[in-house]
Amino acid sequence: MKNILVVKMSSIGDVIHALPVSWAIKETYPDAHLTWVVEPPAYDIVAMDKCIDEIILFHKKEFRSFGGFLKNFGPLREKIQARDYDAVLDLQGLFKSAAVAALAKAPKGMKFGMWNMREGSKYVSQPVVGEHVHDHVIERYLDTARAIGCQVKEVRLPLEVPAKEQSLTRQIFQQAGANMDNPYVVLVVGASWPTKCWPDGHFAALGDWLYNRKIIPVLVGSGPVEMQKAAEIAAKMDVPPINLVGKLNFKQLAYLFQQSAAVVGGDTGPTHLAVGLKTPTVMLMGPTYPRRTGPYGQMDNLLVVDRDCRECMKRACPLGHDCMAIIQPEAVEAKLCKLLSLDTANI
Repeated sequence: MKNILVVKMSSIGDVIHALPVSWAIKETYPDAHLTWVVEPPAYDIVAMDKCIDEIILFHKKEFRSFGGFLKNFGPLREKIQARDYDAVLDLQGLFKSAAVAALAKAPKGMKFGMWNMREGSKYVSQPVVGEHVHDHVIERYLDTARAIGCQVKEVRLPLEVPAKEQSLTRQIFQQAGANMDNPYVVLVVGASWPTKCWPDGHFAALGDWLYNRKIIPVLVGSGPVEMQKAAEIAAKMDVPPINLVGKLNFKQLAYLFQQSAAVVGGDTGPTHLAVGLKTPTVMLMGPTYPRRTGPYGQMDNLLVVDRDCRECMKRACPLGHDCMAIIQPEAVEAKLCKLLSLDTANI
């Protein structure tokens, strides 16, 4: 195959889970030109993928009005149709991705998608019901790569952080009051759903425990809600943590993870990025399915809420429970002791 198009636009975590498809494609077709369609929020992550040759940005907001559609449809179509593709993989499975896949020129029967295609996307791309249909979402994505002949010898997130971003990360870390050469653990403070978030007090207790072990706790996240959460965590701690919430782009965040001793976080994009980079990661899960989105390759580091109603897939608990509070800091500390070969006394 000479030209392959992959459509995977959002969300951040889902894009990260899909990127091993790029490695699988280049593993089997090293000379293929791989084009990836993505939305702006995930651009920085896709741009680090050394297997992707071309990125087409899909600005969804620009298509919401009739005037915006008329203005932007032509240029998008021109970009999509600049090549004839041997295969198209729609890993989004929604109307917007189906519209992009429909524009792409490819032989009949060479457009494939996930098994659970929605919003009419199955009428554009053939759903792939592979052997991993009930397994981790990474394997489900890879089943679409297998459908075009990819052997998938290795599952890898092929990201490379530019040297400039590495240097900037070190500068930002130093300006925040610490040295990246000292041991640190990154705490991912937020998530897209309130039900996925670990309580502030638990993060604070873990941060104090890390300081007592001469390990720097570093908070990361983005947006005003997570900035406020970080401030509340810091207020509860004996010694303030290094607070990098809102200060790093995804390239810098990736480098921060690569240099860290470990990462702790919920089922959210940054945590999945850490897992994909093979950084030792303790993932905390409650309302979502570990089998689908747990820490791929690091399931021993997973902590799941001990409640019958877990895996409810609710953004807000209808019963008013804070399920994630059930996971105590001591449980995370025990995982970190094992990962970092720390003394388990007085956890």
